[in-house]
Amino acid sequence: MKRLSKVAELAGVSESTVSRVLTGNGDVAPATRDAVLTALAVCGYELPARLQEKKAALVGLVVPDLLNPVFPAFTEALAGLLNKRGLVPVLCTRSTDGVSEAHHVEMLLEQNIGGIIFVGASYADAGPEPGRLLRDRNVPIVLLNAADENAGAARVTIDDKASAEQALTYLAALGHERIGLILGPVGHVPSVRKLAGFAAFCERKGLAPDDWRDLVAYAQFSMEGGAMALPRLLEAGVTAVVCASDALALGAIRTARRQGLRVPEDLSAIGFDDSLYMVATDPPLTTARQPIEAMAAAAVAALAGQMEGHATVNELMMFDTELIVRSSTAPPPLTPRG
Repeated sequence: MKRLSKVAELAGVSESTVSRVLTGNGDVAPATRDAVLTALAVCGYELPARLQEKKAALVGLVVPDLLNPVFPAFTEALAGLLNKRGLVPVLCTRSTDGVSEAHHVEMLLEQNIGGIIFVGASYADAGPEPGRLLRDRNVPIVLLNAADENAGAARVTIDDKASAEQALTYLAALGHERIGLILGPVGHVPSVRKLAGFAAFCERKGLAPDDWRDLVAYAQFSMEGGAMALPRLLEAGVTAVVCASDALALGAIRTARRQGLRVPEDLSAIGFDDSLYMVATDPPLTTARQPIEAMAAAAVAALAGQMEGHATVNELMMFDTELIVRSSTAPPPLTPRG
């Protein structure tokens, strides 16, 4: 049967296992049963009547992509916590074949949707119509490190301003005076907050905006973005750079080396996220670590509270990062480059 085959393939089980879940004949492990029910929902198939009252609520996990290592890390933490509460996580991410957030939101609204956690994005990214439907139906929503303000929604976020100031203060203590900043796209709220931290740091140093404006660059969140952003900062004379993601920092390091610079002897670099394997890069990357487990727990608790009927109005939970010092930072060169 084509339907059984499609569901079995998505759930990673045999067709006979799908049949046992649908008919109730035979023992099936709870995790396997949940996987089959999730696959049925994702495929758009209606559950048999005997299962409809028992099906667990689905929770959408909407992430921009799975290329940035921090998103799979958050997804894993969130999924584990949701499972412990008897909720079924459904991963929704942009794909190369054009499947968008709007498509995923529309799909989730057609199912037994209990709520949605947006990671690194926001429900506004799905478009005006899906966003209106979410509001009209009072679907519980939590935004984790949202890309924009979204006042009125429960939000879990990093204190980006304090994180940037912490990194800058550390580099200044090493002796760096010209420090560059590579941010995400213009208007990206976490980057805006990091810029506020940079501005506050420069103000304490007695620098006017005209003195530090050329030390800031914007880029897409990728190694390529960091690689393209660095040359202008080097022309401005920076001896260190703080980046809004680990990928940006790795791209900047690659460009520095292509220009004959040593890291950290000629240029220090700091990333953000402490993604998997940053301890194994060359050199190991100094970076700001997000408390992923704690943030995921706060997001799931906020979502569960809404699902239980507790109102959430403009709730903001802010977490601090921890600067993990490794080998990509050092005192500035004794003689200026040139």
